[in-house]
Amino acid sequence: MPETGVSRAQHADISNATAGPGTGAGPAATAAARRTALLVTLVLGGLTALPPLSMDMYLPALPAVTDALHAPAATVQLTLTACLAGMALGQVVVGPMSDRWGRRRPLLLGMAVYVFATAICVFAPTAELLIGFRLLQGLAGAAGIVIARAVVRDMYDGVEMAKFFSTLMLISGVAPIVAPLIGGQVLRFTDWRGIFAVLTVVGVVLTLVVWKWLHETLPPEERHTGGIGEALRTMRGLLGDRVFTGYMIAGSLAFAALFAYVSASPFVVQAIYGASPQTFSLLFGINSIGLIAVGQINGRLLVGRISLDKALGFGLGVIVLAAVALLLMTSGVFGEVGLVPVAAGLFVLMSAMGLAMPNTNAQALMRTKHAAGSASALLGTSSFLIGAVASPLVGIAGEETAVPMAVVQVVCAVGAMVCFLVLCRPWQRQS
Repeated sequence: MPETGVSRAQHADISNATAGPGTGAGPAATAAARRTALLVTLVLGGLTALPPLSMDMYLPALPAVTDALHAPAATVQLTLTACLAGMALGQVVVGPMSDRWGRRRPLLLGMAVYVFATAICVFAPTAELLIGFRLLQGLAGAAGIVIARAVVRDMYDGVEMAKFFSTLMLISGVAPIVAPLIGGQVLRFTDWRGIFAVLTVVGVVLTLVVWKWLHETLPPEERHTGGIGEALRTMRGLLGDRVFTGYMIAGSLAFAALFAYVSASPFVVQAIYGASPQTFSLLFGINSIGLIAVGQINGRLLVGRISLDKALGFGLGVIVLAAVALLLMTSGVFGEVGLVPVAAGLFVLMSAMGLAMPNTNAQALMRTKHAAGSASALLGTSSFLIGAVASPLVGIAGEETAVPMAVVQVVCAVGAMVCFLVLCRPWQRQS
């Protein structure tokens, strides 16, 4: 197949780029290889950034949607829930598809459906129709998340895979920061429908980029030939792998602690500690920068020098300590504390995610070369579902205390550490 031939050349180019001097590649070949590696990084980064863009660009428009469609706020909130549920469930479908038919065709199909669903959202006359097509948008957008991880597994192994995940975090981590800002700017020139029009254009551009530059990375001889039954058996086999399951649950619980922060931070920072929306935006951006920066330290300085399990264990330990400190501060153990100490605790917790998330993904996928698509689907779906369960719990005690947020974070952080130690047993293996 031509796609496979191009993919092999692409693999060779990237291998030359990372092999270093003395491998026989001339300057021109090395420069071309680096351009190829950069292009693949940007494409995969765009795919992983599209779902947060789809979620967060829309946030500033929620009140306008409520007014325009004459729907209750609770109904309009379901448009967010539907998109999130679609992203979780879509990964379970698309992951096994990519193991059977390759990465490229399911990805292009998913992108095409995403563009169609997003375009329909532009013209949705009712909240119910908008909810339905937001669900379809999430289902289709999940292809980018799950297949991007599978492509990384096809192309890299070991240390290089962990480095690449850290690089992807740099790109995709910017999306949640800038998405609400972009959405707010779009609303200055048009109404809420304009946000979906912008997302439609982004989807079209990304589909064309994938079609032209992201070639097949899974050779035909490595694909599965069975149907749904084999896909289910493959997933059952992955879940039966104690170490894989340990990394999956540890990463999902860490992600849930982050999700608790995202859900509760507007209320905690503004309603409880009296910060302005501008101060909240500044703190949110600083915390996101901390996560991205530590992710880059992980990929560029730690990976290859210390084992992935040591970096992961240290990151989870810091998350546990930060969560416990937040619980002590918010519950009044230290008396009345202001915003600065709480913001510092949130910054440390968020930054440590830069060690936890890329390394749990890398360690889990390193065990699943035979079924990277299905493994990626399980990793993504588990993270979204556990995060979705944890998220509503942060407001369970009302609007006058941040203790529920801290409790959820402590439970998730300790649970992640326990899963890592009990199921993964890092002292028994070399990373």
